[in-house]
Amino acid sequence: MFQKVRSLGISGIHGYEVTVECSLSGGLPAFEIVGLPDTAVREARERVRAAVKNCGMKFPVSRITVNLAPADQKKIGTIYDLPIFAGILAASGAISPIPDSCALVGELSLNGEVRPVRGMLSMALQAEKCGIKTLFVPAENAAEASFAENVAVYPVSKIQDLLQHLDGSQKLTRSLPPEISTLSRPLADFSEVKGQENVKRALEVAAAGGHNILLVGPPGAGKSMLAKRLPSILPDMTRDEALVTTEIHSIAGLTDSGQPLITSRPFRSPHHTVSAVAMSGGSAIPHPGEISLAHNGVLFLDELPEFSRDTLEALRQPLEDGIISISRVAGTVSYPAQFMLVCAMNPCRCGWYGHPSGRCRCTPQSVASYQGRISGPLLDRIDLIVEVPALDFDELSRRGDGEPSSAIKARVDAARQIQHRRFGNAGLCNAHMGPRQLAEFCALDSACESLMHAAFDRMQLTARSYDRILRVARTIADLDGGGALAPAHIAEAVQYRTYDFSQAK
Repeated sequence: MFQKVRSLGISGIHGYEVTVECSLSGGLPAFEIVGLPDTAVREARERVRAAVKNCGMKFPVSRITVNLAPADQKKIGTIYDLPIFAGILAASGAISPIPDSCALVGELSLNGEVRPVRGMLSMALQAEKCGIKTLFVPAENAAEASFAENVAVYPVSKIQDLLQHLDGSQKLTRSLPPEISTLSRPLADFSEVKGQENVKRALEVAAAGGHNILLVGPPGAGKSMLAKRLPSILPDMTRDEALVTTEIHSIAGLTDSGQPLITSRPFRSPHHTVSAVAMSGGSAIPHPGEISLAHNGVLFLDELPEFSRDTLEALRQPLEDGIISISRVAGTVSYPAQFMLVCAMNPCRCGWYGHPSGRCRCTPQSVASYQGRISGPLLDRIDLIVEVPALDFDELSRRGDGEPSSAIKARVDAARQIQHRRFGNAGLCNAHMGPRQLAEFCALDSACESLMHAAFDRMQLTARSYDRILRVARTIADLDGGGALAPAHIAEAVQYRTYDFSQAK
């Protein structure tokens, strides 16, 4: 007696089809699962056996072999409980064979309830690509899975519901994509920030072009306050961006059944004690880290020099490539990692280096050592470095609100629309331009070229920093209406790289 049931698995953030092959034969009773299962998959034997018995059904007394194909790919998690359950009962003749157009995914409890699993959206999208027409999933995952447009998703709360649907006695109700609310949690507004107009301008430029930015200033100057208001001016996500972001968060177990699609750009702010593995993702079984969880959003690193060197150096390759590959014993996976890096730091250990009050008591060697914790290659990947000065009494006591985030966001959105029309790709912004696009859209006239030549020689720029200045200048021009680059745009872009980290050496 043999039965095949279609199911799905997860590799990285992508789903893949898994065929659950169940064979019942004579011999001493046994229950084996093969096909490179991990411990959680092997333990499905006990969950399935208990669920069958506790639901008043007879578990077949025979030699049971379950193969998870493709057998050469590691199977991880509890997602195969439901298809194993259905395959064994179908092979024993207790229920009708499962149609080939159907797939099942879900974890079983011992009393027959179907529990949610991670990565449901990725598996549902893969089911659509594989031609699967009907997908049975845990009820809590149904809203998320229903975003696969060409698959009929049915929520299963208990295995009795599935059996009644299959025999036609009581059909399940198909889950439809929920209406996605555009309302998110209230965001902190830039109108609450007093002074710091130059920093607000730099953050506006960063948001408009997706650029990395570093804020340097003494304690209490407002670096963290400004950075945490950046989400309020970021452009809205496209549907494709929302789907990919949700896939990553679903695999990490961070999605909400009440709001299954993530529509707000992520803002990740790990503590400086975070490890390199937690930042990049991994452990024994690869999973998304902070870098990938910030995909399509912001990764904010406060007190940047306090992070370990290994953690900071793990950022270099993702910042350049927009993807991170993780190799472990369990396999090699790649996760998307295209994010805005926003950093904040003090100029020295005490924080007051360069302040007019002379409060700093750090030696030049101590200042150089503190700033030297950030490597040159990492600094070279940051587009804007902005000094955040301490505010004086007059600025702090000034009445009235500053410019609201809504006004800044309107300018950012207008600049992003120019970029979308330019690149013909809603997911591309100026920060991601390649050499060919730089040559086409950042052409310099004689005045701009003369200015760049002087800056290149005086600041001893690298080829990478030269390209980043061009990208920032292109964004400034887009905020100015999207015309050709002018000397004023180049001058402002160069200004954002003038902070001297060697001044204390």
